[in-house]
Amino acid sequence: MAHLLGAEALHLEVPTKTVFDSVTLGVAEGDRIGIVGRNGDGKSSLLMMLAGRRSPDGGKVTMRGGTTIGVLDQADVFDDGETVGHAIVGDIPEYEWAGDPKIRDVIEGLVSDLDWEAEVSGLSGGQRRRVALARVLVGDHDMVFLDEPTNHLDVEGIAWLAEHLKRRWPRDQGALLVVTHDRWFLDEVCTTTWEVHDRIVEPFEGGYAAYILQRVERDRQNATIEQKRQNLAKKELAWLRRGAPARTAKPKFRIDAANELIADVPEIRDKVSLQSMAVTRLGKEVVNLIGAGVAYGDRTIIEDVEWRLAPGERTGILGVNGAGKSTLLSLITGSLEPTTGTVKRGKTVKVATLTQQLNELEAHLKEPVRTVIGRLRTSFTVGSGSKAQDLTPGQLLERMGFTSAQLSTPVKDLSGGQKRRLQLLLILLEQPNVLILDEPTNDLDTDMLAAMEDLLDTWPGTLLVVSHDRYFLERVTDQQYGIFARKLRHLPGGVDQYLELRAAEQAGMEISSSSGQAGGPQQISMKAPKAAAPKVSGAERRNAEKELSSIERKMERMRKDAAKTRDGLATLDQNDYTLLNAEMAKITELESAADDLETRWLELSELLG
Repeated sequence: MAHLLGAEALHLEVPTKTVFDSVTLGVAEGDRIGIVGRNGDGKSSLLMMLAGRRSPDGGKVTMRGGTTIGVLDQADVFDDGETVGHAIVGDIPEYEWAGDPKIRDVIEGLVSDLDWEAEVSGLSGGQRRRVALARVLVGDHDMVFLDEPTNHLDVEGIAWLAEHLKRRWPRDQGALLVVTHDRWFLDEVCTTTWEVHDRIVEPFEGGYAAYILQRVERDRQNATIEQKRQNLAKKELAWLRRGAPARTAKPKFRIDAANELIADVPEIRDKVSLQSMAVTRLGKEVVNLIGAGVAYGDRTIIEDVEWRLAPGERTGILGVNGAGKSTLLSLITGSLEPTTGTVKRGKTVKVATLTQQLNELEAHLKEPVRTVIGRLRTSFTVGSGSKAQDLTPGQLLERMGFTSAQLSTPVKDLSGGQKRRLQLLLILLEQPNVLILDEPTNDLDTDMLAAMEDLLDTWPGTLLVVSHDRYFLERVTDQQYGIFARKLRHLPGGVDQYLELRAAEQAGMEISSSSGQAGGPQQISMKAPKAAAPKVSGAERRNAEKELSSIERKMERMRKDAAKTRDGLATLDQNDYTLLNAEMAKITELESAADDLETRWLELSELLG
């Protein structure tokens, strides 16, 4: 694959620390690279240096002549008085951009709900972000650099963006670099992951799930890596391997490697113990919505909601903006009374909500973190039964990624992600038994999201989550509901079923649903036919299955041979450069052949469905 961009010995410093020290890397045609790492470690700085938007303090970035780059940075800057249409297509005549199917697809996918002649300055932050993203994607660029592109996109928007980027260029053409904490998006789009940490950039093959597998393997082999981080990554790998939807289509050698690594990792949640403890704390009745509806004059927001929340229930709620999610949550918290039907709450119910605002911190901005936490409780119990343990405020903060130095930091000086974590801890220390999380993943990096998920695994109450982060939603909840045409519907098929129903709804197709008792599964079917899958004859399927099985065996053998040859390097004469080079060439050839076979494996897997 042709080389597009290279960075050599990059060095970057800020007033308080060295961000990068002698980083060398390259980008080639066909690369789809996701950039992950802790907040503050330099992900955005790296992207901007590679894009030429920021100059390194040392080293250089070179680019192939004639290469064009489209960049979405964190600041959405527009000219004064600029309209939505002009911001996206500029001065291109309408007959030109309207005749370009790629531009039409971007406009339809991102800004179809916006007035083409409206001034960008009058839009909300989320709308401005979508306009900025559309402005980048309508361009015909060799490389696209995106910094947090999924911010302010809903589940449908993120799914559209992933599909657009997957088919934007032909195979082995173009290049994508994306900084995002959306782990589903990373898995869906990226074939390489760069982890930014400790002043270096470490490459991993594959998307997020493959990166987690390799990181656990690295941590296991490297005794200097902190044990806590290793165990958390292993726990996430166990979830990815055992039950995450649509993440089981991996080559056999990877499945075996993952199974070996997680052999001693228990299930992420002890559901029986947690639900037993939840019943003890909550009683059998939590919140029952019986024929509940809310209307303002002639405008109905939601109607005929039948839902009985159970102790220990973990539910995700999906719906477009304006569908009625906030109204539904307000009925549960009691801040809103239904205009039809009834809402009954158990006597012991104590509801707490993690909102998108940081109101809980307003009164503590000048106080150190340690003081704020210590004032509420002296200990916090996590886990249940024999696994229950009491944590001090300091231990709880450490579990959520706060360092000893940060415990003395005033709240006002914390980063956005740190404030978000502190906000969650303040709510948990109040010991609610029903917890509502409204977009809880904002401002959190992937490591901190894993830490939050780990903490929620031991929380025994009833959990309701509204989030556009599909990975987080699937990770912390056991079932999902969606709001369609003012009614709440159970989604046995999860987020995938939600997207199917939304597509049918937008296409004007009729969606039927039998209304069962709340909390029980509802039978949902679409009366419009699904698109037919590509037909494969019986003989073609049998041949493909045989080839697939043969490829798996060959890949496994090649990987083992490469590993054996690499291990044997240590026994060779280190001064015999001819022999060493020959062995390295053999390893490279084996790994390259295995990569080619894996590509064919993926093609056959897609063919077989």
